[in-house]
Amino acid sequence: MARSKIFLFGAIVTALLTGCHRGGSPPVTGTPPLRVCADPNNLPFTNNRGEGFENKIVALIAVQLKQPLEYVWWAQRRGFVRNALAAGLCDVIPGIATSVEGLLPTDPYYRSSYVFVGRTPHPPWSFDDPALRRMRLGVQIIGDDYANTPPAHELARRGIVDVKGYRVTGDYLVSNGPARIVGAVADGEIDLAVAWGPMAGYFAVRQTVPLYLSPIADRRDLPESPLDYDIGMGVRKGDFKLKAELDRRLKQNRVEIAGILREFRVPVSAPIGPGRGKD
Repeated sequence: MARSKIFLFGAIVTALLTGCHRGGSPPVTGTPPLRVCADPNNLPFTNNRGEGFENKIVALIAVQLKQPLEYVWWAQRRGFVRNALAAGLCDVIPGIATSVEGLLPTDPYYRSSYVFVGRTPHPPWSFDDPALRRMRLGVQIIGDDYANTPPAHELARRGIVDVKGYRVTGDYLVSNGPARIVGAVADGEIDLAVAWGPMAGYFAVRQTVPLYLSPIADRRDLPESPLDYDIGMGVRKGDFKLKAELDRRLKQNRVEIAGILREFRVPVSAPIGPGRGKD
């Protein structure tokens, strides 16, 4: 189960250090910056122009903390937590599953899930829907084995293996490479995609044809391959002071954060549990 949690949606959770570039607002003398590790080419989450929803949430929190914001840009691959956060090159990773090991997570500020994306108003709701076996399917993958994201596991368990894989880590020669799976539905390359909700919601409304998202009804019955995740920020293990400060600011700004998520069409699932940011 830990493996499927780590291989959640590629960029944010499974990253390999491939290069670093610093950016953001210039440091203010005497005030340490809030150093944030983020991907420069991964909308709707982050990019180096500050256009992603995680960019906007981080900027909001930095203002609350009265710290200048400094980005350390990383192409998202495996080893991100170990090579960047634990190594002390940054203080915070935004938009990371709170179940990821190797860091200290904040309280979650939203919860989302994988979704079906199709061209008809009523896409399938379950991996057990017989219609899936008659469709050209696309699924997000990390490696070449097509079995390293929870949806890939669930399709394989049901013997549905004739699917097209779309890498979550993307091609850095194009903008926002992971969005290719949504474009493939719009272009008719595939009939149905199973994609991480925040990315799917953002890019679905930017296609030239209407696309429809539906939650996966049986996602709560998949303990070995969970499809829903609490998302927070990650700090270094032992940095309880920064975690507490971020938790406080995230809670204070939950209305503003909810507005940002709505603006970016992030599908928010199940209420967050008591004591973890719920009103």
